[in-house]
Amino acid sequence: MTRRPMLALAAAALLAGCGNSTPKPASTLTEAQRDTALARSGLPGSAAVGKALEAAGAEAGRAAGMDSLAR
Repeated sequence: MTRRPMLALAAAALLAGCGNSTPKPASTLTEAQRDTALARSGLPGSAAVGKALEAAGAEAGRAAGMDSLAR
């Protein structure tokens, strides 16, 4: 092989490796879905995560009630 075809082959191989490399997300779950799955697991601390989710939900409900009173 002469030098020119070898360079063309090397350039083609280099360009083929530079394709569209869009990073994929580590997970397709939302944060709430991940937290719920963690709370339902048997891992240490999962009960605390569950209680925190319950407290956050209760507070969100109270806040929504306060918002509806202003209307």
